[in-house]
Parts: sequence; structure tokens; C-alpha cells
Amino acid sequence: MFVFGERVEGYDGLMFNEREVRAAAGIVFLFAFMAFMSGFLTGNNEPTKLMVSVFLLDFFIRIFINPKYSPSMVVGRWIVNNQKPEYTDAAPKRWAWGIGFTLAAIMFYLVVLNEIRGPINILTCALCLGLLFFEAVFGICAGCKIYNLFHKEKVKHCPGEVCDLSRGRDKIQYLDLAQKSVFALSVLALFYIAFGGIIKFLIFGE
Repeated sequence: MFVFGERVEGYDGLMFNEREVRAAAGIVFLFAFMAFMSGFLTGNNEPTKLMVSVFLLDFFIRIFINPKYSPSMVVGRWIVNNQKPEYTDAAPKRWAWGIGFTLAAIMFYLVVLNEIRGPINILTCALCLGLLFFEAVFGICAGCKIYNLFHKEKVKHCPGEVCDLSRGRDKIQYLDLAQKSVFALSVLALFYIAFGGIIKFLIFGE
């Protein structure tokens, strides 16, 4: 029961299904974001307290018992159980979830135990939401990057095979000039819509 990762035939070491991990990250992000916005917009911290407590428990189970028993991982596995697994090394996830657990513990101390409100809460919560968002949407694991900095034996199996630097990119992964131009024009148009009035006022005084 007390193990971090699962044995998969054909792979050395313990593994995770990356699809399941990303699904769990998305679930936690969704509820954490709703709780954060509720507290930010209404001043009611009760949803935030509940979410922080659940978040802390979820990550405690992941790190100290077994990730497959954490509520978010159970739901994540159920949601993606018809998709082909994408296996990744388990060890780096301990670093990633250790960061999440630390942030949750800080928020638990500030919000749940002491009801402290201020910039530190917002920054801690924003950092946690950012890490969850990048994990769920882009498959980018910040903790996994940190893992490689402190271990001589690098990760072999990463999400999207990003560890395999010799793999190169396929043609479909490159951006051509037209795509870059459309993106640049879109950014300029949004910038003009948002700040055009201010620019006119500064230049023409109107």
C-alpha cells in the first residue's frame, strides 16, 4: 500500500500514467480557482478554507501513503480510463507534489488556523494555481525540472518525451511566418484596443 508509483511491464522503476496525473491536476485547479475567486470577489474565506484543507489532505496521501488513493487521482483515473496510458517516471513527481504540499501547508497555517488575509495569501495561491495550470494544460511539471538539477541520474520517461533531446521536432510542431505574423498582429490589436485611448491622450491631449 505504501508505495510511490506503480510497476508497469516493460519499464524499469515505478511509473505514473501522465494522463491521470494531468487530469488530477486539472480537477484540483478547477476547485482551487473557484475557491480563490469566491474569496477574492466576495471576501468569504470559507470555500478557501475548505479547499485548502482538502488540498492538503490530498497531497498528504499522494506523498506519504500512495498517490493512487488520493481523491483527485482516483477521479482522474476514472475520467481518463478509456485513454491509452502515457507512462512517466514516478520519482520526479514527489518533488513536484512536495512543492504543492508545502504551499498547501503554508495556506493552511495562514488561512485555516490563523485567518490571515493579505498579499502573501494571494501570491501563494497564485503560485499554486499557476503550477497546477501548467501541469494540467501543457504537461509542464516544474518539480520534475527541479529534480533533474539535483540528481545525476536524469529522468528517462518524461511527459511528451521532452527528456529525449535527440528526438527533435516534427514539422507540425514548428511555427511558420504566417502564424507568427497573425499572432503579432493580434497582440498589437489587443494592445491598441486596451490602451489606444491613453496613447491618444498622451500624444494629442484629447
